[in-house]
Amino acid sequence: MSFNFSIRTIVLVAVLLFVVFAATLYFIGQVPICKCGYVKLWHSVVFSAENSQHLSDWYSFSHIIHGLVFFGIAWLISRRWKLFSLRAGFLIALLAEMAWEIFENTDFIINRYREVTISLDYYGDSIINSVFDVLFMILGFFLARKLPVWATILFIIAMEVFVGFYIRDNLTLNIIMLIYPFKAILNWQTGG
Repeated sequence: MSFNFSIRTIVLVAVLLFVVFAATLYFIGQVPICKCGYVKLWHSVVFSAENSQHLSDWYSFSHIIHGLVFFGIAWLISRRWKLFSLRAGFLIALLAEMAWEIFENTDFIINRYREVTISLDYYGDSIINSVFDVLFMILGFFLARKLPVWATILFIIAMEVFVGFYIRDNLTLNIIMLIYPFKAILNWQTGG
């Protein structure tokens, strides 16, 4: 028996998951769009109440990296256990990213971000931003499917360096600061 799903099944399950995901965010109190009343394609100001409220921002790169990493994990598992397909891996990656987005928008994580990171005015993502974060993860997953491993690794490094240079934050620093914050990193991030 193999957990290999048709493309049609994958699409139907993904659409259903997106509906449940958006509804869950709505019911936990996240705003559908930015409280500013409009939606922008790109929001570049990290230190603003509109960060994580529009379709994309500097943290969208982190979600692309999530997809690249999830593909790598799915690929390794599918090679190890033949009953597990990359399509099943995609659905698991989709569930994992959605679960993170929901957890990220709980009071526990919102308060943690505000206490130990540069996200002092962070009140959670808008629903549209969370949906697009998941879409960026999907983009990363499918990019990794097409790119050779060496190119995927270089792409991850390039995105981390690029974003780190421009906003003094990236996925690596975000993880470090959430788990075990360093005052030296926070000082550097705030320009101190």
